Amino acid sequence: MIAVVGVLALSGVIAVGVTHLGFLRSGHRLSFVTWTLIAWAVFVIAVLALRWVPARLVTIIVLGGALVVGLAALAGPPNTSTDSARYAWDGIVQHAGISPYAYTPQSEALAHLRPDWLFPDKVGGTCTPLEPRYHGLGDGADGHCVAINRVDVPTIYPPLAEMWFALVRAVVPATAQYLPLQVAGLVVSLGVTVGLLVVLRRMGRPTWWAALWAWSPLVASEAVTNSHVDLLGAALATAGAVLVAFGRPVWGGIALGAATAAKLIPAIVYPPLLGRWRHWWAIPVGIAVFGLLYVPYVISTGAKVLGYLPGYLSEEGYEDGSRFALVSFVVPGDAATVVVGLVVLVAAVLAWRLSDPARPWSGEVLMIGVTFLAVTPRYPWYALLLLPFVVLSGRWEWSSIGLAITVRGLWVNADAYRWWLLGAIALIVVVTLVRTDRQDWLRWRDRLVPARWRDRSVQERRARDVSSLP
Repeated sequence: MIAVVGVLALSGVIAVGVTHLGFLRSGHRLSFVTWTLIAWAVFVIAVLALRWVPARLVTIIVLGGALVVGLAALAGPPNTSTDSARYAWDGIVQHAGISPYAYTPQSEALAHLRPDWLFPDKVGGTCTPLEPRYHGLGDGADGHCVAINRVDVPTIYPPLAEMWFALVRAVVPATAQYLPLQVAGLVVSLGVTVGLLVVLRRMGRPTWWAALWAWSPLVASEAVTNSHVDLLGAALATAGAVLVAFGRPVWGGIALGAATAAKLIPAIVYPPLLGRWRHWWAIPVGIAVFGLLYVPYVISTGAKVLGYLPGYLSEEGYEDGSRFALVSFVVPGDAATVVVGLVVLVAAVLAWRLSDPARPWSGEVLMIGVTFLAVTPRYPWYALLLLPFVVLSGRWEWSSIGLAITVRGLWVNADAYRWWLLGAIALIVVVTLVRTDRQDWLRWRDRLVPARWRDRSVQERRARDVSSLP
């Protein structure tokens, strides 16, 4: 069966890359890009082959494939990011009864907590033999190396993310390295797969669509191998959107508030859900949950709970507009930030007005996809938020944004990134035009333009026609 062979081949490609490419560095970025493109090509073939599998076998194959691909992603340590090193450290610090927002990793007040695998000794007075995964801690030739990035600033992660780090590290000793977070990522990603299968079945849609998440190289890499907490935000955001759409706005609001407290980005899923007044309950509930999750850390740490977030936003170019690859090319400087804000606002209004309250998935894809195209994130793990809604909507063309961001993360080139994004936009526009019929356009017009405005326009046109008669 081609689908089974395809997913096995994909697992092999992933496992080989994780075990043989080492840690990403400038000297072999081309190898990472090649590996990624091969994995995506095999993934596409496997998913397409799944469409011809008998319906009774699809669920089993999707779940089995998700497990096999996920296990392949466990074959080695993180290979493109050091973020999970910070996650582990924050968990270790919390188990010592210390707020992760109180000290920086290089603080001597926490020196007694440092495990050797995060803070190894220097080799011959230098960290050069351990690069690029490790770098110097900055305390002399007799000091340590460190796997954590930005060791001189406090953590930036919101409270539920910190609770997640503490929970995962609660069941393992400080000497346990990256595997606990990777296994936790696999468990959550499998949970998302099961959830998508259930929702697809309830909506009467083919369950093979779930493979777009379950077998995705992006999920394998960023949710499992590199264990990014964005997975938790994406899982909770998807659950929240489903609950709201299925008439459970309070429970949905709880999940959405938790998602935002795991990673702030999931806040953008709200607009497409608000097509019914009852659904608006999700907003105050979500805000309340978000605030409540901060309370324990505010009590222990005070204003320091913001951590390095403001500095991070400035460092990444959000304040001066320099990080917006597409918009800043046309509108440079601070004005780019204003333009991006307006684009996101327009997308929010369109997603709100055009979405079907019972099935807001296409609106979610529009909202998240346009936001990513405007903001142009540098890190592929952000795209984890988009994929579940691609599955639920069937708008597969939007997954090209995830591929564009992934390649950018491996090959840092601003001009090339613009072309990859423009290619994704072209694909999205073409497929949308081909897929959309006249009834869809009329339905969208009716949702955007109030009936009284349309009636007035018709009356005015008729009046002009009468007045022009001889």
